Formats: sequence, C-alpha cells, structure tokens
Amino acid sequence: MDRRVFLGGAVSASVFLGQPSWAAIAPGPFEVERTDAEWRAMLTDLQYRVMRQGGTERAGSSPLDDEHRRGRFHCRGCDLRLYHSRHKYDSGTGWPSFWDVLPNAIGTMEDRRLLRVRTECHCRRCGSHLGHIFGDGPQPTGLRHCLNGVSLVFRPA
Repeated sequence: MDRRVFLGGAVSASVFLGQPSWAAIAPGPFEVERTDAEWRAMLTDLQYRVMRQGGTERAGSSPLDDEHRRGRFHCRGCDLRLYHSRHKYDSGTGWPSFWDVLPNAIGTMEDRRLLRVRTECHCRRCGSHLGHIFGDGPQPTGLRHCLNGVSLVFRPA
C-alpha cells in the first residue's frame, strides 16, 4: 500500500468518524475553556481548523510573517502574551518564526502526525494550537518556533 492510499484512507476514516485527521489538540483542562460553539462563533473557519483542530495555514499566507514592528504576539484565543518581536526572525519558511518564547506562555506535546515525531506547541492558557518547534533555529537557543499566523494577534509596543 503506498502512502497516498494510506493517507487517503485515514482522511476518509476520520471524516466518517467525525474527527479530522489533523486533530491533535492539547488535552485540558485549561484556564480558559470554551464550548465548541463558542470557539466557532469567535473564529473564522481557518482559525478554528488551525487553533482547535491542529491544522496548518498555507505557507506565505500570514501578514504576520512580514511584521517587523516592536511589540508582542498574543494568542488569538485568549490574548495571552506569547512571543516578543525581538525574538522574531525570518526563517525563510513562510511562517512567522521565533527563536524564544515569553516565560510561562506555551505548552508542548509530542506530535506523531505525518508519520514522524515533532514537538507541537500550544497556548498554555487556552490550549490553542500555535505550531511546531524545531531544532534548526538561530542561537542562542537553536530553536525555531514555526507558528501559524492565524493563531496570533500582534500588539505593537
């Protein structure tokens, strides 16, 4: 069985079972809890798919990738401050990328989707999916927090 057939079957099964194939949202409880209806009412379809179902926005689609002003990036779901603009850099990936995070801002978990192990990051207060952390970033941390811009709100300083 080739990967295309396998993945197509997994997607079909997940649709039949009512669970998106990309769903891997962090388990709660969280300080900020909302019903599914409340999340759907406050988010666009894309924001909901990314933040509540663990999806990914298209590379190069977020205006926050080109945001270079001084300020902070907050969680769209609960407005928690997550990243400072001084930690942002151009990774060339098409997604907003940061080499460090503000203290006590995110949670992480193992993500085994796409048949490999990655580190998923989410807002520690509401559990919204932000993106993934990779070990190919600049010093001093060597990390690249590769984030979905739809999960963030920029607040200028």
